[in-house]
Amino acid sequence: MQLRNIPQDIKQYLIVTGNYWAFTLTDGALRMLVVLYFHQLGYNPLEIAMLFLFYEIFGVVTNLIGGWLGARIGLNRTMNIGLGIQIVALLMLVVPTHWLTVPYVMAAQALSGIAKDLNKMSAKSAIKAIVKSGEEGTLFKWVAILTYSKNALKGVGFFLGGLLLTLLGFTGAMWSMAIMLLLVWLFSLISLKSDLGKAKSKPKFSDVFSKSRAINMLSAARLFLFAARDVWFVVALPVFLSQQFGWDHWWVGGFMATWVIGYGIVQSTTPRFISRDTFASTPSKVSGWALYLAAIPLLIAISLQAQLWTSLAVVGGLLLFGFVFAINSSLHSYLIVSLADSDGVSLDVGFYYMANAIGRLLGTVLSGWIFLEYGLVACLVVSSVMLLLAGIISCRLPRRV
Repeated sequence: MQLRNIPQDIKQYLIVTGNYWAFTLTDGALRMLVVLYFHQLGYNPLEIAMLFLFYEIFGVVTNLIGGWLGARIGLNRTMNIGLGIQIVALLMLVVPTHWLTVPYVMAAQALSGIAKDLNKMSAKSAIKAIVKSGEEGTLFKWVAILTYSKNALKGVGFFLGGLLLTLLGFTGAMWSMAIMLLLVWLFSLISLKSDLGKAKSKPKFSDVFSKSRAINMLSAARLFLFAARDVWFVVALPVFLSQQFGWDHWWVGGFMATWVIGYGIVQSTTPRFISRDTFASTPSKVSGWALYLAAIPLLIAISLQAQLWTSLAVVGGLLLFGFVFAINSSLHSYLIVSLADSDGVSLDVGFYYMANAIGRLLGTVLSGWIFLEYGLVACLVVSSVMLLLAGIISCRLPRRV
């Protein structure tokens, strides 16, 4: 099919998705660069976690306001705003090393957090505007593909961050990513023209808070799901691999990248091994998958505490965790798009990803603090408890969408 024969809305969505991919690549690389570079400078795990504090806090605010903004002005505009802000955030880090104080880097990360969630909200919300009502199988597939591609590129970004730090240094890496994203941003300003996802009526700001019990329950479960991942994945795991296993930047970045890419592949294939009748009963499946997931970090913690097969427990356990977590995340991503109101979809999606951002914030801070004070085993135990909470909350979801 020639490009000119593709419907305009789908063209716009494809451009939004391409922008999201480019942004995600820089976002993954930036996170790995900050973790590894500041660990190299001598920052302890809690200090490194604090560098991401504003990233997550402003992500919470952005998802809440961004959904309302997208419904009012269109998702194309929120996407372009996010791209522009990320370029500024990258250029803020192109400064002499002695300028890179904790408050300064936190400010740059705050801008990056705003940019990331504007892009995510825009891309995820656009799907609802394209898929016809009632085509739940198609909706599940499109959401899974978008989520897979995002995570695959984020994984590549982790590897790219370690590679750029080794080859170009921290400043050179910032320059290269800023220039690449600037070219994407200029193309986006020219190409994105339609008001995709714009609500028919101007929503009030009070509409940002969801009035749907199902979305509130799903958002609460999402909060604990992602807090459970990040409490050991964001800071504790990379530092543990570097300190305990003696891995260099290439190995840490490459392993984390492989995990995220594999996690994304599982997300993309979830619709293939989830039966068709599950599309109507997905809420009843979410709780069970969360409870399965809760057992994995607990088993890894037991192995580490007993000092049995430490390397196998961490590496193999992480791979298994990624597989089951990917299924959980894919079901969640499908459900929020399915449950969201078609008119002004970004309002519900924004509220949901606000809860997601709160979970990441909680997990990130706890990852640095718990690892510093008690070690990786404690992070894993806390992760298991959070997953149990996610499973219990999911029991309150409606039986059918």
